[in-house]
Amino acid sequence: MYQIDAFTTTRYQGNPAGVVANADGLSVPHMQEIARELNNSETAFVLKPTSDDHDLHVRFFTPTSEVPVCGHATLAAHYVMALEGRPTGSYRQLTGAGVQRVRVSETDNDYLVTIEQNQPVFTSPLPPDVARDVLDALGVDFGAVDPRCPLQFVSTGHGKLLIGLRERKTLQQLAPDLGRLTALSEAAGTKGYFAFTLDTPGDDEAYTWGRMFAPAIGIAEDPVTGNANGPLGAYLVRHSLLAVESGFVRYRARQAAANGRGGWMDVTVSAESGSPASVQIEGRAVMCFQTTLPSGTY
Repeated sequence: MYQIDAFTTTRYQGNPAGVVANADGLSVPHMQEIARELNNSETAFVLKPTSDDHDLHVRFFTPTSEVPVCGHATLAAHYVMALEGRPTGSYRQLTGAGVQRVRVSETDNDYLVTIEQNQPVFTSPLPPDVARDVLDALGVDFGAVDPRCPLQFVSTGHGKLLIGLRERKTLQQLAPDLGRLTALSEAAGTKGYFAFTLDTPGDDEAYTWGRMFAPAIGIAEDPVTGNANGPLGAYLVRHSLLAVESGFVRYRARQAAANGRGGWMDVTVSAESGSPASVQIEGRAVMCFQTTLPSGTY
């Protein structure tokens, strides 16, 4: 069992994920107990393939529930497989969101992980009354919202409601009412709320900054979220907030929680006829610790 800090190269930054590298034989209740004990936003359990259409099966658990797929825990799982000696290359990963391809390559005497997310799916923007309730729960009003950015749910496997803010200062000062966000999940059609801004410092190579809250699945705030920043890339292309040249666009996304913990990833969006068609996220990782579960525990 490992703890990996994902979307960073600095230990104790990025987003921590648990990884159980050979989870075959563990029951679902035992996986949930391990995830609760580790208390990371997600823990990945690596299982043997069950058919010829994938190379490995990975299940993801928050401290309170199973989720279909997770970006930073996917990165962490494949980083662990590389550390354990699996050759670099491209692998098909089965998750609750289907089969996706993950590529691991060597870089700077370490590993770079590229994740192909599912084709982006958009729902209609929130109606004004629900949008107002979400903004109230975040502690802001419509004046803080970037007028180019409708509040909209976008998914590339495990979607989020995207909330564009005018100023990075507003983003940094968010102190949401987590109970109200949880209560709004059904009306808003989401369990994850990703607030972001295009207001980035002139000396920063990042194009976006974000913060993500998912209290309904036991995550008060997530430091760096692959399944938020990937959909955001598709959203930015859909709303003409990113210029696509030669069929794709690539940019750096940063995210940090209120406690200062955060990291970065590179997002690539491919487009067809001006519409987002596919999304990749790419990141690095570092091992925090590894241990062995006592035999006979389960």
